[in-house]
Amino acid sequence: MSHGQGEAEAAPPRVTASVPVGVPPLWAVLQRRLFDALDEAWRAFARRYCAPDGGLRYEGPSASRDGADDFYEAFFNWPTLYQLGGADDLLDAAKHHWLGVTAQLTERGYVVDEFERGYDWFHLGESMLLFYGICAADPGDEHFEARAHRFAELYLPSSPTGNYDPEAAVIRAPHNGAGGPRYGINEEWASYGTGLASMRPYGLPLRDLPGISSWADLADPANAARMGAAMRERIGRGDAVVNLAATSLATNAWLYGHDDRYRDWALGYVAAWRRRAEECGGVLPDNVGPSGRVGELHGGRWYGGNYGWTWPHGLYSVGNAAVIAAVNSVLLTGRTDGLDIGRGPLDLVARHAVTGAVTDTEMSISDRWYAELGEDAARPTLLVPNRYADGGWFDYQPPQLALPVWLWHAGAAAEDAERIERLRAAGGYDWRTVRCFRNKEEAGHEAPWLAYLRGENPDYPTAVLGVALAQVERRMALIAADTTTPGSLDIHHWQRHNPVLTEALLHLTTGTPQVLYNGGLLPLRLAYEDARRGRPGLPADIAALVDDIGPDRTCVQLVHTGLTGTRRVVVRAGSFGEHRIETVRLDTLRSGAAGPGYPGDPRAYTAPETVTGTRELPVGGPRLEVELPPGRRVRLELRLTPRAYPAAHHRPARPAP
Repeated sequence: MSHGQGEAEAAPPRVTASVPVGVPPLWAVLQRRLFDALDEAWRAFARRYCAPDGGLRYEGPSASRDGADDFYEAFFNWPTLYQLGGADDLLDAAKHHWLGVTAQLTERGYVVDEFERGYDWFHLGESMLLFYGICAADPGDEHFEARAHRFAELYLPSSPTGNYDPEAAVIRAPHNGAGGPRYGINEEWASYGTGLASMRPYGLPLRDLPGISSWADLADPANAARMGAAMRERIGRGDAVVNLAATSLATNAWLYGHDDRYRDWALGYVAAWRRRAEECGGVLPDNVGPSGRVGELHGGRWYGGNYGWTWPHGLYSVGNAAVIAAVNSVLLTGRTDGLDIGRGPLDLVARHAVTGAVTDTEMSISDRWYAELGEDAARPTLLVPNRYADGGWFDYQPPQLALPVWLWHAGAAAEDAERIERLRAAGGYDWRTVRCFRNKEEAGHEAPWLAYLRGENPDYPTAVLGVALAQVERRMALIAADTTTPGSLDIHHWQRHNPVLTEALLHLTTGTPQVLYNGGLLPLRLAYEDARRGRPGLPADIAALVDDIGPDRTCVQLVHTGLTGTRRVVVRAGSFGEHRIETVRLDTLRSGAAGPGYPGDPRAYTAPETVTGTRELPVGGPRLEVELPPGRRVRLELRLTPRAYPAAHHRPARPAP
């Protein structure tokens, strides 16, 4: 079995850090403290909420289709923390919980042969984040590699599940999985009435049924039954645009050994949706009927499908799926032309933007914006429509920055950088402000991070690390104060208590945005390996800070915060090894004008002046090894050729002597 290129690569060039740390930078101290705090925190979570077999302690009811994602989401970012440098036993813990939850959900009827029986990819994508993270953190695990292939096979044209119709180029139902197309909707929605109070903010699922023009009309049982029947017939069949997130399954499998069957299916499926967008005048539709015709079940409308432009989330679901597919296209081809499918929805809503305050605007998801904007929620700012129905655009909200940021991250194209700049210029708030919150996606700090990379927010590293530590502290306090029992807690309870945070570490150590929560893979801009120990992540005592990013350049500081033990760090340009480092420029220590240089004469009361210079060396490969003696630091300016190699899962090299 292939495990990528890791074992076949030549030993990377090595440089040695020589500049004394001196006064330790606060960001480096806080970063290492965060690693330590997270190590304590995930263990506390596991003790409180997990059974010995790895499953979650839960004795409550099961919904007919919804809910499996919530079990996996409790651990969604644990493998990522390991990949960044978390505890040695964290990877085994993540696998243990994946296996335990999978067995638990199998018993409850959600899972068949280790994969969900059938649900929409807005939620399936959330379920898969833990699995994708394990695959990326340990591509050498043959059991998870076999699962990756088996899960991707479910959507190939040859699969006996029948999920995919190659003639119409459609996934046959919005709910799909190991059991094949799962037609219909949640059984709880068979009568879709006003008793479903949690769905009220999203309004009517279908808006063209005679006699049902408002939410209040669903109080009539007859109307509720008609709505449920129409949803089953029209929303429960055909293809939905959120199924684009299934391309992550195929891409993840392809990354193991470049089996072109997976690549060809994913690219062909994305191409089918691109053609549909062209047929709709550049608008990415949200629904396709069984025959492959847009609007077949919705009176010819390009909107109205499950988790589509009209209901329940609009851009929040459509945009995520489109950008996930766009990023996967780049990984599969090494080209950036596939980013257009993700750009289209963002540019579409931007053409209908308005200015308004969050506090004065009716929107379906407001709580996230009150947290993200704080007092600025009352200031006029750019709002884009998230949804569309017969009456036009509605549900105006601030732009979800993660989407344009991921397009920029994937391709480094000027047009994607310009799109972000337009959003910044039109925003009515200061992008430098770092607020203390954590949302479901563990995202939302993109604006101050981008301001930092522009050189306008120098305090961002310490501020966001402080926020992360405060959020870990709060989650630990919530766990300590929690008196719920397995039979009384809500299935979202674990997500709200998960104390593992990775957004700040991803920004600072790798130069990467937080993963797209509805099923994205996580191609890191920079990845690290502990050369002595042969495992992913930063070694003990080492802190990293990506402080500048360009289309062909990444700059990172590495600091040894300890007092003993030389560390050897392998820096990889792209966690999937896709970029080539052409040269590295690094700062070096020179001897002082007088005397022997650092650390100087022991009889002196102060260290000698530190004089630094720079040197540039060729690299010519995807990796560079950096030796860091205790109390030393280095800044690396890596000049890159982006996407020079096929993306692949990579195993760390064997431990160096």
